[in-house]
This record gives sequence, structure tokens and C-alpha cells, in this order.
Amino acid sequence: MKLASLKEGGRDGTLIVVSRDLSRAVRATDIAHTLQRALEDWHNAAPRLHRVYELLDDVARAQTINGESVFALDVAALAAPLPRAYEFVDGSAYLPHVERVRRARGAEVPESFYVDPLMYQAVGAGFYGPRDAVRVTSEDYGIDLEAEVVVVTDDVPMAVTSAQAAGHIQLVGLVNDVSLRNLIPAELAKGFGFLQSKPRSALSPVFVTPDELGDAWKSSKVHLALTTHINGKLFGQPEAGEDMQFSFADLVAHAAKTRPLSAGTIVGSGTIANQDESRGASCLAERRTLETIRDGKPSTPFLKFGDSVRIEMFDRAGASVFGAIEQRIECAQ
Repeated sequence: MKLASLKEGGRDGTLIVVSRDLSRAVRATDIAHTLQRALEDWHNAAPRLHRVYELLDDVARAQTINGESVFALDVAALAAPLPRAYEFVDGSAYLPHVERVRRARGAEVPESFYVDPLMYQAVGAGFYGPRDAVRVTSEDYGIDLEAEVVVVTDDVPMAVTSAQAAGHIQLVGLVNDVSLRNLIPAELAKGFGFLQSKPRSALSPVFVTPDELGDAWKSSKVHLALTTHINGKLFGQPEAGEDMQFSFADLVAHAAKTRPLSAGTIVGSGTIANQDESRGASCLAERRTLETIRDGKPSTPFLKFGDSVRIEMFDRAGASVFGAIEQRIECAQ
């Protein structure tokens, strides 16, 4: 099934069920007012939400479900599926991306990476909706996109194994993990991780249950290409299921090694990247690194105010799975 949140009803939005083709939706407040509340009672809420999803995709039905009117989906009216999350931890599971971006700042890939995921605590207090502008105070910060896949968990016990963690992955979606590249080197040099260089991120219009992906969800990975456009021009289409050093089950288990994870925790894959450079990139930093290796300096600029970004994933029949993250970069002042 596919779930989303309207920009109404408070900071956590209002939960809706969305049709498979992303054309129609219905409020699900009789089951749970918010997606966060549904995740906290997932065992009971999920079957009821799935029944609504089945009714919504039955075009022969009346235009009401459980007393709620079915309406045409307006993506601009959507908040992020989880407008805020108790926790957002972002991994860096793609070795090609790790190698290239670290090379750009003169750093080596740590040996531990091959057995232990890289992960940091990201901003979960608020997410941009799929059509909200990315607002930054200065272009000098080096504004970059990072196209990624995310998963959402129910309650995860501390010290779960990867096999156990797989059963706690309840939803899958996309994120534009915005980075301010020119602030990163000085922050990392302090030895204490990201803060100012990682502002709010944007989430896809809908999150879907893993079974919605069919055989594209395998071994806790999404085996589909992630398509990114910048200013209407194709930027990259790397395969999300390839070159992923650690599965989402591995990443969830890593995050839960010394603490339980609350229902609604978002876990990111890190920027999608392939060894095959012809598929393009999912962030500007990676392209700039390849240009530097080839030409001695980067030629692709970071994002400027007025630029647009579109991130989307299509199934093998060509249908959009999560809808598109489609944003403009704007000055916050």
C-alpha cells in the first residue's frame, strides 16, 4: 500500500491512503490520524489501512470509503509522509560514493567501512514536503542534493541481528538529503560530525510497504534505478540495488546496536552510486570529483537559487513508485 500525509491537522499532518497510480486518495483518520500513530500501532493499523488501499484501487466502488470522500491527489497539498520523525539516521552504504567523495577532500576510505557501516544522526525534527522549496541562506555554502532511498521502522529492540531487523522495516521511500558541501570539511575537521552542513531534507510524496515493490524488494534492498534531473536535464540513473555494501537490514541493525529505535525511525541508504560511471550520479559532489580526476578541476557548479531538482523512481513498467520530489532552491533571507 501507499501512504502519505496532508498539510493539515497539525505538525504531523493527516494520514491518507493513496491509490497505486498516485491519482486518488482518502483520509484514514478513523484508523490513525497520523502516520506516526499508525506506525506505533502497526500490527493493528496496517491490515486496516491495507483494506482501505484495496477498496481505493477498486474503481467500481462508490466515491466514499468508511464514510470518507475519495479525492484527486494534489501533490502540492502533501507534507512529507512523516513531517517529523523521532529519529533520522543516514548511512553511506554505496562504496563508489564513499570512495569518490572522500577522494575529493583527500581522505581515505577507512578499512572498517567494509565490515561496519558509516552512519550519522541527521535532522529528524522536520522534513520538507515533496513540492516545498529548499531554503538556504547563502549559495556560498555549496548547495548539493543527495538522492537516496529510505526505510521506516516500527519499534526495533536493541541489539537486533540483521535478519531480525529485516522484519522491522515497514515502509520505503525517497529522500533528497540536502548537503552544504563547503561547510562539511571544517565541521569534519573538528572530529565531531555534521551539524550546520546538514539542513532539512525532503521526502517523497508517498511511502510504500515493501510488498508494494514486488520482486524489486529483495534482500532488504530496492532493485530499481533512481532518476535525478537538475533544471530539467537528466543527471543520473544509478541502480539502487547494485554496489550497496550494506542492506537496509544491516543499516537498521547497526543503528540499533546499543539502543532501541522508536517506531517511525527513518534510516537512509546514503547517496546512490554505481561503479558504472555512465549511469550518472545522485549528487553534485560526486560528479565534481570525477571532473577533478579527469580535468584537474571541477566544472559543474553547486546548486544556485532558482535551480530545480527532481528525484523519482519508476517500476519496471515505467510507473512512478513514490511520486517525485520536485523542488526549487530558494534564498531563505
